[in-house]
Amino acid sequence: MNARHPQIAAEQATSLTATAAAGESGYPARWTSKRRDFLRMLGYGTGAATLGPLLAACGSGNAQTSAAALREQLMRDEAFWTDVQSMFILKPEKTYMNIGTAGSMPKLVLDVFDTENRKKAADSGNGYSNLLDLRKQVAPGFGVDADELAFSANTSSGMCHAILGIDWQRGDVVVTTNHEHGGGDTPLKIAQDRYGIEVSRIALPVGNNQTAATYVNLFDERIRALKAQGKRVRAMMWSSPTYKTGTMLPIADLMGVVKAHGLISIVDGAHLPGMMAYNYAELGMDFMSGAGHKWQCGPGSTGILIIRNKMRASNPLPLPKWYPVHTSAYPALERTTTAKETYDIAASVTSCGSVHTPMFMALAQACAQWDSIGRKKIETYDLTLSSYLKEKIVERWGVDSLYSPKDDPKLLSALTCFNPFQNKDDVMNGTKSSTFVARMLSDYPQGFVIRNSNFPVIGAAADHYGVRVSTHLWHDARDVDLLVDAMWDLSRKMA
Repeated sequence: MNARHPQIAAEQATSLTATAAAGESGYPARWTSKRRDFLRMLGYGTGAATLGPLLAACGSGNAQTSAAALREQLMRDEAFWTDVQSMFILKPEKTYMNIGTAGSMPKLVLDVFDTENRKKAADSGNGYSNLLDLRKQVAPGFGVDADELAFSANTSSGMCHAILGIDWQRGDVVVTTNHEHGGGDTPLKIAQDRYGIEVSRIALPVGNNQTAATYVNLFDERIRALKAQGKRVRAMMWSSPTYKTGTMLPIADLMGVVKAHGLISIVDGAHLPGMMAYNYAELGMDFMSGAGHKWQCGPGSTGILIIRNKMRASNPLPLPKWYPVHTSAYPALERTTTAKETYDIAASVTSCGSVHTPMFMALAQACAQWDSIGRKKIETYDLTLSSYLKEKIVERWGVDSLYSPKDDPKLLSALTCFNPFQNKDDVMNGTKSSTFVARMLSDYPQGFVIRNSNFPVIGAAADHYGVRVSTHLWHDARDVDLLVDAMWDLSRKMA
């Protein structure tokens, strides 16, 4: 975008950051007809599933047509997104496409972080607070109340809070997958050793031949089989999306399984804040732990933990008994059985001694900027970029190279994982995969920053080391074009 295409930046007549405080309602008057058309066609305000009609032609036989259509939609509003990119101070000599590991704080967030750190130092200020004022600012953007949104240190911290706070009983079974991150697997292992719970793992399929129903059936069938054995299934834990392949395990659909079996629901949503415009009250999961420093582009050591704290139609199940495990606040009260909270459960996670308030003030600023741009707008753009990348990959490597689904809108995320090698078995060579990632940075003038991830594949002799790419609001269609050309060139050189 503007860092790599200065002629476009020079044409910009307005500054997004200068008007961000006006809120999203202040933008429509400034939108061009192309921008309004872009948002309408890509489903702004109506959910990610509205990408379905645009992606309906995205089968492998229509990859060329589909890629061209997606590119056209992306380019229609390029000036707006070039303006958004100017919020950041990313080095122009690199193309950062590993947001799934770390984002980048916008200028305004850096300014808040710096200013508040200096204020804290000047006043020798403490941080004894549950940050209720900041949680009240941030919570509406995620569709919950302040008592349900806690600030944590990161996704792994939130998963520890969620899992280790549950009143597990020996023999309880948690159904999860074999594509989980250590941030969730580690507290599960602790609960196994400390409380005697059991963990049942579902082997996840990979690739495009999946639908939302695939994952619903896998969880439902496993739970029914365990119950038939006399097992006491207590909870479901899954990642949406999985960090390994970028598959968005469909939360709303899986919550149907949760409610049918009366289970506790725990979602590793590391990549959700800042990528997806989800309303967590409507989804109804008991716990969702996400990062503040990835797609949400807040400071490091920040996370967002959603804790269901009242009864709603979205999830009428009783609230699970839960105890804080890392806190300075313990009300020792039973939680509500109504639509009104008994107490601020999120305060017990957020408050633990003197917290570093400037970090969370900066995170709140990042969330405010996302709310101002429009979370659905960002989600739609991110997913469209990702869909365009997937179609370009299919053009070169074929649909079987994808580990990420592309055709079911419910399974889309802004993470794309695939096998880039001409010799398909080379993907099981971890060293070769890592070399591919390193050479994408060193061998090409755009300096592509991507990563790989290893995961089991059903029927494979060894783990696959797929290459993973993140597409976010500071990328454009030309970034994807250049990336695909470079990856194709390198794959042929490494054949």
